[in-house]
Amino acid sequence: MFIATKSITVQNKTFILTNQRAAFWEGEKALILSDLHIGKTAHFRKNGIALANHIMKSDLERLSALIEYFQPEKFIVVGDLLHAGDNSDVDEFCTWKNQYPDIQFYLIEGNHDRISESLEKKLCFHHKSEWLEIDGITFIHDFDTAKSGFQITGHIHPGIVLSSAVKNIRLPCFALSSNQLLLPAFSEFTGLDTKNLPKKSIFFVFTDAEIYEI
Repeated sequence: MFIATKSITVQNKTFILTNQRAAFWEGEKALILSDLHIGKTAHFRKNGIALANHIMKSDLERLSALIEYFQPEKFIVVGDLLHAGDNSDVDEFCTWKNQYPDIQFYLIEGNHDRISESLEKKLCFHHKSEWLEIDGITFIHDFDTAKSGFQITGHIHPGIVLSSAVKNIRLPCFALSSNQLLLPAFSEFTGLDTKNLPKKSIFFVFTDAEIYEI
């Protein structure tokens, strides 16, 4: 797996965007991502739709590669860690997570994160809340117009349509505006929203090999 990077400056802080659907905050040594939707494949299988388990395994392999590359001290999930509560995929995620006991695990709750007390104990969060502020940066799943300052968000699964004479290509992206960094969905098993993107944004579109600013 190849990791392409693009450094940006937000509020005088350096963030590194990657083509693997995650960002790294150098000053906090924090790996930041959103919308893993752990348990989505198991949920579909439970409801009679046969899906291979390699989808989640691929997501976790990318996460492991990012951890090896950046050596983070914090792991911040900006919502929708889970898709449909507890299931066999969550057990597999917990087994994977236990490989990294020294990394602090922060969850900003998303609309899919229906977490019971017993499930919260299983996941062993260091921090769980509806939003989190670190050094003037607010982490929240969906952009909140009532909050001032800069927000790092997820939820939308942003994508861009690139048109050519042959066909249109839909690619995931980061969207950066004056008060928001919108993260792509980390899981590859998600759709893309190409219509509800923040206005007046710079888009960082990525492929397996490169990141393009448009």
